[in-house]
Amino acid sequence: MELYSALSLLVVLAAAFAYVNHRYMRLPTTIGLMVLGLASSLLVVGLGRLGVVPILDLGKLVRSLDFSELLMEVMLGFLLFAGALHTDVRSLGQERGAVASLALVGTVLSTLLVAGAMYKLLPLVGLGLPFIDCLLFGALISPTDPIAVLGILRQARIPPQLEIRVVGESLFNDGVGVVIFMSLLQVAHQGADSLSASDMAGLFAREAVGGVLLGAGLGFAGYWLLRSIDQYQVEVLITLALVMGGTALAGGLHTSGPLAMVVAGLIIGTKGRAKGMSDVTREYLDKFWELVDEVLNALLFVLIGLEMLVLHFERLYLAVGLGVVLVVLAIRALSVGLPLALLRPQQRYGLKGLAVLTWGGLRGGISVALALSLPTALASRDMLIGITYVVVVFSILVQGLSIGKLVQRLGLAGQGPASDGHH
Repeated sequence: MELYSALSLLVVLAAAFAYVNHRYMRLPTTIGLMVLGLASSLLVVGLGRLGVVPILDLGKLVRSLDFSELLMEVMLGFLLFAGALHTDVRSLGQERGAVASLALVGTVLSTLLVAGAMYKLLPLVGLGLPFIDCLLFGALISPTDPIAVLGILRQARIPPQLEIRVVGESLFNDGVGVVIFMSLLQVAHQGADSLSASDMAGLFAREAVGGVLLGAGLGFAGYWLLRSIDQYQVEVLITLALVMGGTALAGGLHTSGPLAMVVAGLIIGTKGRAKGMSDVTREYLDKFWELVDEVLNALLFVLIGLEMLVLHFERLYLAVGLGVVLVVLAIRALSVGLPLALLRPQQRYGLKGLAVLTWGGLRGGISVALALSLPTALASRDMLIGITYVVVVFSILVQGLSIGKLVQRLGLAGQGPASDGHH
């Protein structure tokens, strides 16, 4: 009953915040919801310190929700499938070199560079960490989560080539980042000496390659089922079962659920929508998954705001976190610029494109969820969670609110097609 009460509270707050934001604040939905979530958290913390009993009960209710488990095991599969479902695979194929470089090489490079910077710089403020802890932080902060900014980018109508790079990278580097993090977590648990390089490579391959193969199998099985009938209620139910059953199956097989859902979503979104559905089914399926995407994003960003209630936060973490923001942004530029520099000249997008990819590479719920999944036995856990939270809040509020203006200032606005409202 406590779980139901906590989820009910979350939905009620999301609806209330969405109304207030749409009626009065007019911020992009996800950013507005997070601002209101943060503001209400600070209010609750203040009233809680005054000993207001209902407020203390409210804090306890929020604590009963396991953010990490809720996002990683429940929400992420739906969000990635919905995002992949509405991605233009033809454009993605044309940009496959850039997307693969950004999602794989860029994420690995970012993990290593962030870890190295943390390992060298934190001792300067008396907070030295073991290198494996720095690697874990590098892995959890490297995946971008530009859900909050994609709507703004589409409204600004940036060039399609640049947009598909942002979308494609975000879809795939979530899965890659999670695989890297889980592999490093196993190293931290078992000790670096007990795992050889080949063990690590095997672990990564099983998670990543296994996830892609599972996603392909699920996608084509779903396509065959959709093609064999014509009843939109059953077909929507099939896609729902594909996501829920596929995520559970990936967990049982120890492969990457996020990568499986991206690949399955891309297959259903192209072959399924083009050849396996009637116009009526296509319309209902699109509307259903757009709604799922919007509702889950609303819940996610309210939850990020409310997480202030459960964090053990010290002022030093805030100061260090703001310094880490600058480090992460600088490394983001390097980890995007270097892989793109290896591409053929006609596939690059110049300094303007690099600026948009750097500033538009938001950190979001996945980084917070991975930080919260760090084992309680890890001595640096509270500090890493605090720093992660500062980076994520800065990323969504400051970068998210200013990316549209950056696109306009660079003269890239209005070069793409008008937004169709799809993700």
